[in-house]
Amino acid sequence: MNPLESLRLSWRSIRGHKLRSALTTLGIVIGIAAVIAFVTLGASLQAGIIGDISPDDRRNVYGWAADPDTEGGPLAGAQPVFTPDDLESVAAQPDVAAAYGYATIQTQAISNGNETVAQGNGLIATGPSYIREGRLAEGRQFGRGEREAVVNPAAANQFEENVTLGDELTVTILGGERTTLEVVGITDTSEGQSPFEGFESSPRIYVPTDPYYAEQAAGLGIGGGSDGSDGGNDTGAGGENGTGIGDARFLAIIIEADSAAQSDIDAARESAIAYLESDRSDASELLGDDLEVTFQTSTELLQQLQDVLALLRNFIVGIAAISLLVGSIGIANIMLVSVTERTREIGIMKAVGAQNRDVLGLFLTEAVILGVIGAILGTGLGLLGGYLGAQYIDLPLVYPLEYVALAIGVGILVGILAGLYPAWRAARTDPIDALRYE
Repeated sequence: MNPLESLRLSWRSIRGHKLRSALTTLGIVIGIAAVIAFVTLGASLQAGIIGDISPDDRRNVYGWAADPDTEGGPLAGAQPVFTPDDLESVAAQPDVAAAYGYATIQTQAISNGNETVAQGNGLIATGPSYIREGRLAEGRQFGRGEREAVVNPAAANQFEENVTLGDELTVTILGGERTTLEVVGITDTSEGQSPFEGFESSPRIYVPTDPYYAEQAAGLGIGGGSDGSDGGNDTGAGGENGTGIGDARFLAIIIEADSAAQSDIDAARESAIAYLESDRSDASELLGDDLEVTFQTSTELLQQLQDVLALLRNFIVGIAAISLLVGSIGIANIMLVSVTERTREIGIMKAVGAQNRDVLGLFLTEAVILGVIGAILGTGLGLLGGYLGAQYIDLPLVYPLEYVALAIGVGILVGILAGLYPAWRAARTDPIDALRYE
């Protein structure tokens, strides 16, 4: 039988039972749509987060000291071991362009004029270059040793009257102490600047470690953060006079390589670790068998998120596989019903000279058509769902084209596997018995 004739007859049979054919392909449609939609959202989420890391940010290497057996994200189990002298010495290493500390300062509230809002951990003390010039929508970086700050849009817009350049904010530190700062810059986005902040859209106020962290570290043992959730609250004790930063210890250290090239990043990392673990560093006094210095780039730290997304994708694919199995059973079932309904037709075909392979091809073609229709509809629905989801979450849309091709292939494969037995059964029908069938 001509393949085009088999296709025509199969399509006529499908059109003759529209509702039944639609319900048969529903399982395949749902399974493939779920895979495409969730994989699209996962790829878009990953692209959105990685896209927040500018080329300059990619040369940053984030370090902390923790028990090597500790599980968790950045700063999990971290202890404050890095002193300002360590930072200066690391910055002086030949392969390191810059080095500075990182710590969050626990606050109670932020005031802008007569308006006060509660804020718990949005004050971040670090180095001026932590906020790149390219990430600033307005203003400039804060100055080292100045009572200045850079805020993100979420922090600037949390007051009824938005914060602008030159405004003076009053910060109430945990414990009741108050300090002031002048806003000299506003970042272009509300997302965090590093994996320590999780890239979430929360209010952030960035200030220099000196004087803000110096004042808090001096004479205060600020606890927390050892589980990584508070990102730098475990800051240690300060200097004897209560004003200097000389004896303060940072929970985290950020170093910058000469470029984003992997060789430069590896060289900077090795130089920093070699110094910090040597007897020349202050950190070595607290390091030992229990603590080990870890340095990772933003991309490496985000690998944990990618692993979670991969687990979610595998979970969705598993659910979709069940749906596809149900869909294939539906196709097999409907094809068996079709064989029974068309027994007399099969007998007539064989009586006029149709071979077993012709009957086999006819029913197998019908099953494949159902599978391909389900794959096409499922792919379209999945792409639409991924698009709407990415638009709703405000993510850059990334379509995993390899999954689109895979969906069509799966649809064809499901149709073939589900139609093999019914088609084989139809081909083996005895023509005499088929002609007598009522």
